[in-house]
Amino acid sequence: MIVVTGATGNVGRALVRKLTEAQVPVTAAARRITDADVPPGVRAVAADLADPASLPGAFDGARALFLLVAGENPHGILERAKTAGIRKVVLLSSQGAGTRPEAYRHPGRFEAAVRESGLDWTVLRSGGMATNAFAWAESVRTRRTVAAPFGDIGLPFIDPDDVAAVAVSALTQDSHLGATYTLTGPAPTTPRERAAAIAAVLGEPVHFTEQTRAEAHQLMAQFMPLPVIEGTLAILGEPTESEQRVSPDATRVLGRAPGTFADWAGRNAAAFR
Repeated sequence: MIVVTGATGNVGRALVRKLTEAQVPVTAAARRITDADVPPGVRAVAADLADPASLPGAFDGARALFLLVAGENPHGILERAKTAGIRKVVLLSSQGAGTRPEAYRHPGRFEAAVRESGLDWTVLRSGGMATNAFAWAESVRTRRTVAAPFGDIGLPFIDPDDVAAVAVSALTQDSHLGATYTLTGPAPTTPRERAAAIAAVLGEPVHFTEQTRAEAHQLMAQFMPLPVIEGTLAILGEPTESEQRVSPDATRVLGRAPGTFADWAGRNAAAFR
Protein backbone atom coordinates (compact mmCIF):
# COMPACT_ATOMS: atom_id res chain seq x y z
CA MET A 1 0.00 0.00 0.00
CA ILE A 2 1.22 3.48 -0.94
CA VAL A 3 -0.22 6.63 0.63
CA VAL A 4 -0.51 9.65 -1.66
CA THR A 5 -1.01 12.94 0.17
CA GLY A 6 -2.40 15.87 -1.78
CA ALA A 7 -4.26 13.26 -3.81
CA THR A 8 -6.66 15.78 -5.38
CA GLY A 9 -3.89 18.10 -6.58
CA ASN A 10 -2.15 18.35 -9.93
CA VAL A 11 0.58 15.82 -9.18
CA GLY A 12 -1.30 13.75 -6.61
CA ARG A 13 -4.30 13.05 -8.84
CA ALA A 14 -2.04 11.91 -11.69
CA LEU A 15 0.01 9.79 -9.28
CA VAL A 16 -3.06 8.02 -7.90
CA ARG A 17 -4.17 7.25 -11.45
CA LYS A 18 -0.77 5.92 -12.52
CA LEU A 19 -0.34 3.72 -9.43
CA THR A 20 -3.85 2.35 -9.88
CA GLU A 21 -3.16 1.57 -13.55
CA ALA A 22 -0.03 -0.30 -12.38
CA GLN A 23 -2.25 -2.27 -9.97
CA VAL A 24 -0.50 -0.87 -6.90
CA PRO A 25 -2.81 -0.53 -3.86
CA VAL A 26 -3.30 3.15 -3.00
CA THR A 27 -4.65 5.22 -0.15
CA ALA A 28 -5.48 8.71 -1.40
CA ALA A 29 -5.36 11.39 1.31
CA ALA A 30 -6.41 15.03 1.19
CA ARG A 31 -8.26 17.43 3.46
CA ARG A 32 -11.65 17.21 1.76
CA ILE A 33 -11.36 14.07 -0.35
CA THR A 34 -14.31 11.77 -1.03
CA ASP A 35 -14.73 8.46 -2.86
CA ALA A 36 -15.92 10.44 -5.88
CA ASP A 37 -12.44 11.96 -6.22
CA VAL A 38 -10.58 8.68 -6.77
CA PRO A 39 -10.67 5.73 -9.19
CA PRO A 40 -12.60 2.61 -8.17
CA GLY A 41 -10.71 0.48 -5.68
CA VAL A 42 -8.72 3.37 -4.21
CA ARG A 43 -9.17 4.05 -0.52
CA ALA A 44 -9.94 7.75 0.12
CA VAL A 45 -9.15 9.16 3.58
CA ALA A 46 -9.71 12.75 4.69
CA ALA A 47 -6.53 13.87 6.47
CA ASP A 48 -4.68 17.14 6.93
CA LEU A 49 -0.87 17.40 6.88
CA ALA A 50 -1.22 20.54 9.01
CA ASP A 51 -2.67 18.29 11.74
CA PRO A 52 -0.42 15.22 12.10
CA ALA A 53 -2.86 13.74 14.62
CA SER A 54 -5.31 13.28 11.71
CA LEU A 55 -2.90 11.09 9.74
CA PRO A 56 -2.62 7.64 11.37
CA GLY A 57 -5.84 6.39 9.75
CA ALA A 58 -4.46 7.25 6.32
CA PHE A 59 -1.15 5.54 7.07
CA ASP A 60 -2.57 2.19 8.22
CA GLY A 61 -1.11 -0.73 6.29
CA ALA A 62 1.13 1.42 4.09
CA ARG A 63 4.76 0.78 3.22
CA ALA A 64 5.51 4.01 1.33
CA LEU A 65 4.42 7.65 1.44
CA PHE A 66 4.26 10.38 -1.18
CA LEU A 67 4.55 13.56 0.86
CA LEU A 68 3.74 17.16 0.00
CA VAL A 69 5.29 20.20 1.67
CA ALA A 70 2.31 21.25 3.78
CA GLY A 71 1.82 22.19 7.40
CA GLU A 72 4.54 23.22 9.81
CA ASN A 73 5.49 19.95 11.50
CA PRO A 74 7.32 17.60 9.12
CA HIS A 75 8.85 15.70 12.04
CA GLY A 76 5.39 15.02 13.47
CA ILE A 77 4.21 13.70 10.10
CA LEU A 78 7.23 11.46 9.68
CA GLU A 79 7.10 10.08 13.21
CA ARG A 80 3.50 9.02 12.67
CA ALA A 81 4.49 7.46 9.35
CA LYS A 82 7.24 5.42 11.02
CA THR A 83 4.92 4.33 13.83
CA ALA A 84 2.42 3.11 11.22
CA GLY A 85 5.09 0.97 9.55
CA ILE A 86 5.94 3.15 6.57
CA ARG A 87 9.53 2.61 5.48
CA LYS A 88 9.91 4.86 2.42
CA VAL A 89 9.01 8.50 1.77
CA VAL A 90 9.14 10.40 -1.52
CA LEU A 91 8.95 14.15 -0.94
CA LEU A 92 7.67 16.59 -3.54
CA SER A 93 9.77 19.68 -2.90
CA SER A 94 10.67 22.72 -4.98
CA GLN A 95 13.67 23.55 -7.13
CA GLY A 96 13.88 26.76 -5.12
CA ALA A 97 14.94 24.79 -2.05
CA GLY A 98 18.25 24.28 -3.82
CA THR A 99 18.62 27.50 -5.77
CA ARG A 100 17.12 29.99 -3.29
CA PRO A 101 17.18 28.40 0.17
CA GLU A 102 16.48 31.65 2.02
CA ALA A 103 13.24 32.26 0.15
CA TYR A 104 12.25 28.58 0.13
CA ARG A 105 12.91 27.69 3.75
CA HIS A 106 9.63 25.78 4.12
CA PRO A 107 10.44 23.04 1.59
CA GLY A 108 14.02 23.11 2.85
CA ARG A 109 12.80 22.22 6.35
CA PHE A 110 10.80 19.31 4.96
CA GLU A 111 13.81 18.08 3.00
CA ALA A 112 15.98 18.16 6.12
CA ALA A 113 13.35 16.32 8.16
CA VAL A 114 13.01 13.61 5.52
CA ARG A 115 16.77 13.08 5.32
CA GLU A 116 17.01 12.86 9.12
CA SER A 117 13.95 10.63 9.54
CA GLY A 118 15.63 7.24 9.41
CA LEU A 119 13.29 6.28 6.56
CA ASP A 120 14.37 5.45 3.03
CA TRP A 121 13.86 8.64 1.05
CA THR A 122 13.90 10.34 -2.32
CA VAL A 123 13.44 14.09 -2.86
CA LEU A 124 11.83 15.44 -6.03
CA ARG A 125 12.61 19.13 -6.58
CA SER A 126 10.13 20.27 -9.17
CA GLY A 127 10.62 23.32 -11.30
CA GLY A 128 7.64 25.41 -12.37
CA MET A 129 4.70 23.31 -13.54
CA ALA A 130 2.70 23.61 -16.73
CA THR A 131 -0.48 23.68 -14.65
CA ASN A 132 0.44 27.19 -13.50
CA ALA A 133 -1.18 28.18 -16.80
CA PHE A 134 -4.58 27.24 -15.37
CA ALA A 135 -4.40 30.68 -13.73
CA TRP A 136 -4.98 32.03 -17.25
CA ALA A 137 -7.97 29.82 -17.99
CA GLU A 138 -10.73 32.30 -17.13
CA SER A 139 -9.21 35.20 -19.07
CA VAL A 140 -8.55 32.96 -22.08
CA ARG A 141 -12.09 31.57 -22.04
CA THR A 142 -13.83 34.92 -21.65
CA ARG A 143 -11.51 37.41 -23.36
CA ARG A 144 -8.86 35.39 -25.22
CA THR A 145 -6.17 37.24 -23.28
CA VAL A 146 -3.24 36.28 -21.04
CA ALA A 147 -1.48 38.65 -18.64
CA ALA A 148 1.84 37.67 -17.04
CA PRO A 149 5.10 39.31 -15.99
CA PHE A 150 8.50 38.82 -17.67
CA GLY A 151 6.97 37.81 -20.98
CA ASP A 152 10.20 36.91 -22.75
CA ILE A 153 12.09 35.10 -20.00
CA GLY A 154 12.12 31.35 -20.50
CA LEU A 155 11.97 28.59 -17.89
CA PRO A 156 11.72 24.82 -18.47
CA PHE A 157 8.27 24.19 -16.98
CA ILE A 158 7.37 20.53 -16.42
CA ASP A 159 4.14 18.62 -16.94
CA PRO A 160 2.82 17.37 -13.55
CA ASP A 161 2.09 14.02 -15.21
CA ASP A 162 5.85 13.61 -15.67
CA VAL A 163 6.49 14.52 -12.03
CA ALA A 164 3.95 11.85 -11.10
CA ALA A 165 5.65 9.32 -13.38
CA VAL A 166 9.00 9.95 -11.66
CA ALA A 167 7.25 9.57 -8.29
CA VAL A 168 5.85 6.17 -9.35
CA SER A 169 9.37 4.97 -10.08
CA ALA A 170 10.74 6.36 -6.80
CA LEU A 171 7.90 4.82 -4.76
CA THR A 172 8.04 1.37 -6.33
CA GLN A 173 11.76 0.88 -6.95
CA ASP A 174 14.76 1.01 -4.62
CA SER A 175 17.23 2.38 -7.18
CA HIS A 176 16.32 5.96 -6.24
CA LEU A 177 17.00 5.77 -2.50
CA GLY A 178 18.94 8.76 -1.21
CA ALA A 179 18.58 10.67 -4.48
CA THR A 180 17.55 14.29 -4.95
CA TYR A 181 16.18 14.91 -8.43
CA THR A 182 15.56 18.26 -10.10
CA LEU A 183 12.62 17.91 -12.46
CA THR A 184 12.17 20.23 -15.44
CA GLY A 185 10.56 20.11 -18.84
CA PRO A 186 12.55 19.48 -22.04
CA ALA A 187 13.11 23.13 -23.02
CA PRO A 188 12.63 26.64 -21.64
CA THR A 189 9.47 28.43 -22.73
CA THR A 190 8.48 32.04 -22.10
CA PRO A 191 5.06 33.19 -20.92
CA ARG A 192 4.50 34.67 -24.37
CA GLU A 193 5.34 31.31 -25.98
CA ARG A 194 3.07 29.42 -23.58
CA ALA A 195 0.19 31.77 -24.44
CA ALA A 196 0.91 31.14 -28.13
CA ALA A 197 0.84 27.38 -27.53
CA ILE A 198 -2.61 27.68 -25.97
CA ALA A 199 -3.74 29.81 -28.92
CA ALA A 200 -2.49 27.14 -31.34
CA VAL A 201 -4.51 24.47 -29.54
CA LEU A 202 -7.63 26.63 -29.63
CA GLY A 203 -7.11 27.66 -33.23
CA GLU A 204 -7.78 31.27 -32.23
CA PRO A 205 -5.57 34.26 -31.36
CA VAL A 206 -4.81 34.85 -27.68
CA HIS A 207 -3.54 38.34 -26.87
CA PHE A 208 -0.57 38.52 -24.47
CA THR A 209 -0.17 41.49 -22.11
CA GLU A 210 2.99 41.85 -20.04
CA GLN A 211 2.33 42.74 -16.40
CA THR A 212 4.68 44.88 -14.36
CA ARG A 213 6.38 43.26 -11.42
CA ALA A 214 4.18 45.33 -9.07
CA GLU A 215 1.00 44.14 -10.79
CA ALA A 216 2.09 40.52 -10.53
CA HIS A 217 3.04 40.99 -6.86
CA GLN A 218 -0.38 42.43 -6.07
CA LEU A 219 -2.17 39.46 -7.60
CA MET A 220 0.09 36.88 -5.94
CA ALA A 221 -0.45 38.52 -2.55
CA GLN A 222 -4.03 37.27 -2.65
CA PHE A 223 -2.94 33.65 -2.20
CA MET A 224 0.80 33.45 -1.45
CA PRO A 225 2.93 34.42 1.58
CA LEU A 226 5.34 37.31 1.06
CA PRO A 227 8.64 35.33 1.09
CA VAL A 228 7.27 32.93 -1.52
CA ILE A 229 6.06 35.82 -3.69
CA GLU A 230 9.51 37.40 -3.64
CA GLY A 231 11.21 34.08 -4.40
CA THR A 232 8.79 33.28 -7.20
CA LEU A 233 9.13 36.70 -8.84
CA ALA A 234 12.90 36.44 -8.59
CA ILE A 235 12.87 33.08 -10.38
CA LEU A 236 10.44 34.30 -13.04
CA GLY A 237 12.18 37.60 -13.65
CA GLU A 238 15.82 37.01 -12.75
CA PRO A 239 16.40 33.26 -13.02
CA THR A 240 19.81 31.87 -12.29
CA GLU A 241 21.62 29.76 -14.87
CA SER A 242 20.66 26.61 -12.95
CA GLU A 243 16.97 27.62 -12.92
CA GLN A 244 16.97 28.03 -16.69
CA ARG A 245 18.94 24.85 -17.33
CA VAL A 246 17.12 21.73 -18.50
CA SER A 247 17.77 19.00 -15.93
CA PRO A 248 18.50 15.48 -17.24
CA ASP A 249 16.95 13.82 -14.17
CA ALA A 250 13.43 13.23 -15.50
CA THR A 251 14.78 11.74 -18.72
CA ARG A 252 17.14 9.45 -16.79
CA VAL A 253 14.38 8.15 -14.54
CA LEU A 254 11.68 7.83 -17.20
CA GLY A 255 13.85 6.61 -20.07
CA ARG A 256 12.26 9.26 -22.29
CA ALA A 257 12.14 13.03 -22.57
CA PRO A 258 9.44 14.76 -20.50
CA GLY A 259 6.52 16.22 -22.41
CA THR A 260 6.46 19.74 -23.82
CA PHE A 261 4.19 22.56 -22.73
CA ALA A 262 2.41 22.23 -26.07
CA ASP A 263 1.71 18.58 -25.27
CA TRP A 264 0.21 19.61 -21.93
CA ALA A 265 -1.87 22.37 -23.52
CA GLY A 266 -3.26 19.93 -26.06
CA ARG A 267 -4.41 17.52 -23.34
CA ASN A 268 -5.98 20.35 -21.34
CA ALA A 269 -7.52 22.42 -24.10
CA ALA A 270 -11.00 22.10 -22.61
CA ALA A 271 -9.98 24.30 -19.66
CA PHE A 272 -9.33 27.21 -22.06
CA ARG A 273 -12.23 26.87 -24.52
